[in-house]
Amino acid sequence: MTRVSFYLLPHADEAKRLIFACQLAEKASRLGNRLLVNTASHSVAQQLDRLLWDFRADSFVPHELLPAGKLTPVHIGWGEDSPQHHDLLINLGNSIPGFFSRFERVAEIVTQDSQQLAQSRERYRFYRERGYELDTVDMGKRA
Repeated sequence: MTRVSFYLLPHADEAKRLIFACQLAEKASRLGNRLLVNTASHSVAQQLDRLLWDFRADSFVPHELLPAGKLTPVHIGWGEDSPQHHDLLINLGNSIPGFFSRFERVAEIVTQDSQQLAQSRERYRFYRERGYELDTVDMGKRA
C-alpha cells in the first residue's frame, strides 16, 4: 500500500517549496528511484523544469516534462500520469491526483500558506480515512 509523507516547511514561500521539491527529486533519483512530480499547472511544471537545471551548481537531475522518455528517472507533469513510474510521486498540485495509489510513496510538500495548509489538511484526512500509512516530517525542526 502507498505510504504518504507530509513535509512541513517552516515558511510560506512557494519558491522555497519548489527548491525543496528539487532537493527531494535529486535525492530520490540519486537513490535509484523513478519519480513523477505532479504540479498544479503547465507554467509551474515549466518553472520546475528550469529550476532543476540550476537549483544547485554542482547538481544534475535528469528530467523531462511529460510526455517523456522511458529512461528519464524524473518526469514532470500537471495532472497527467506517467505509466513508467511506480516509486515516488511528489505532489505539488492543489489536489490528490487520481493515479496516486499505484506509487509506492507519495510526498506532499506543505508551506505555511493558510490556503495550502487547509488543502493539505483535507488531503491528510483523505489518506487517513482510507487507511494509508502516513508520516509527517517537520522541516523546521531539521534546519
